[in-house]
Amino acid sequence: MKQYGTVEHEGDYWIIRCEPHVRSRLKRVFARAPQRAADMIAISDTPENSRDLAWFLARYPMGLTAKSRKDLNRLAGEHAAMEQSVEDLLALRHPPTNVSMAVPARDYQLVAAEMVAIRGGLLLADDVGLGKSVSAIAAALHPGRLPAVVVCDTQLPGQWAGYLRRFAPDLRVHVIRSGKPYSLIKSPRQRIHDLWTDRLPDVIVINYHKLRGWAEVLKPLTKFVIFDECQALRHPGTQINSAAQHLAAGALSRMGLSATPIYNYGSEFFHVVDVLIPGCLGTYDEFIREWCTAAPGEKQRLKDSKEFGAYLRREGIMLRRTRADVGRELPGLTKVGYEIEANTDVIANVRSDAMALARVIVANNERYRGEKMHASAEFDMLMRQATGIAKAPYVADFVRMLVESGEPVVLFGWHREVYSIWMELLKDLNPVLYTGSESPAQKQAAKDAFCEGRSKVLIISLRSGAGIDGLQGVCSTAVFGELDWSPGVIEQCIGRVLRDGQLKPVMAYFLLSAEGSDPIVSDVLGIKREQIEGVRNPSLGMAERVDVGENAIRLLAAQYLAAHGEPVATPGTITPLREPELEPA
Repeated sequence: MKQYGTVEHEGDYWIIRCEPHVRSRLKRVFARAPQRAADMIAISDTPENSRDLAWFLARYPMGLTAKSRKDLNRLAGEHAAMEQSVEDLLALRHPPTNVSMAVPARDYQLVAAEMVAIRGGLLLADDVGLGKSVSAIAAALHPGRLPAVVVCDTQLPGQWAGYLRRFAPDLRVHVIRSGKPYSLIKSPRQRIHDLWTDRLPDVIVINYHKLRGWAEVLKPLTKFVIFDECQALRHPGTQINSAAQHLAAGALSRMGLSATPIYNYGSEFFHVVDVLIPGCLGTYDEFIREWCTAAPGEKQRLKDSKEFGAYLRREGIMLRRTRADVGRELPGLTKVGYEIEANTDVIANVRSDAMALARVIVANNERYRGEKMHASAEFDMLMRQATGIAKAPYVADFVRMLVESGEPVVLFGWHREVYSIWMELLKDLNPVLYTGSESPAQKQAAKDAFCEGRSKVLIISLRSGAGIDGLQGVCSTAVFGELDWSPGVIEQCIGRVLRDGQLKPVMAYFLLSAEGSDPIVSDVLGIKREQIEGVRNPSLGMAERVDVGENAIRLLAAQYLAAHGEPVATPGTITPLREPELEPA
């Protein structure tokens, strides 16, 4: 039989040397392979790549050593077995393992717990409120998964401890209370509610920031890791990402929980998934070549988010169910956009500084990149804060109208100056704060006051509310007094009231100004949502949207200059305020 080349298994790669016409065909089949001219092609030895390579060699036979052939057959067989296991589980031909819990898990939650065993990791991206935490606890209760570590946002360790007490009260749970490591074995001075004796706890709960000091200590102890709100892993090279990778590398299995696993562009999926199932997407370079594209100067975006989402499901990497999928649909969500007034004098007061910063941002002459980045950050802060302050009295009037109609309100914002205005204008409604400045105890007190009816307005920072549970029992109205650049943040905020246990239709009001930063921010929310929705819901059709990408701040600066008589060439189209994502009132 004619042989067209050789294949060797070296380290973590398949090294392929073959005839030129076969090499060209191989590059077309393997989008992950380097496309540059070379006598040799190297592709990572993932089970998926190995199975595809075995298929390719059936058409173009090549020489392999006995060891390389054995490795190829083993890895290709692992992929085939994995694919069949995923198919059988999702088709319920293979019932999931039942685990004993004080409050029984639902069938779809047990399916998610079982999926972890198939690949050694899972990105669980179920809709907000479907009980991803229960799925994770069920997974932890599988044999051989303890001790487990739960890594979560700063405000959520107490909530996780509560979940564990409710669903698995027999587990010994400890919440890490210091960023500096200490002994996890009980000492006489420890408080009585830390219910373990002289053994390690079954579950250790720690926030992402404290993990930086604990990763080395926890790695040899940990068999299963749960990364709650795992979009926190999306930035490579950060201390949080590095600590998470270190901890995950020592665990037998891992699970990431997030209804919004990315907040910005599709390439972020790699950095999240690579912590949960190391190597399953190949190397970063392979991932970029196969799945992403980028215009000059912009971040890598998914070429086809629907196709990538379908791939993640098929490969057992991600599991995503909607309420319709599991037969537990919430009452409907209505999004209403209102254009409200704004005090233009506030925006005018920052004109001098804003104009100077905007000129730096849009300048075509050569400048240090750091100078433009600094100017962009300053301009973004200045404009969004001015916009929030300009709207604040009118937002307060709108919230008062809702409260007087009998609706308690969760009000979302970002700037301390804006909170101060809201607190003063709504003080007779006893507003309370749940932002980045309060301690966990203060946040809990604010939540309790709202849930018990002592406060009618709960003001939550846009990026401090992820994971909060319990508001759905008393509130079905969310008001966005300020906007965030990320649609993932917006979805997480709505999920505070649109979740399991909500008995009323949910209303989300977006209060938008025709002045300031709101027009451009609302456009950016549209293009970023295309990325996340296409991955999570591949069957969803996407309307074409204006792509502002990395030029968002430049567009905002250009729009500001144009409004004040200094039109400049822009890298994209500036559109007037519109509401592509909002249903009409």
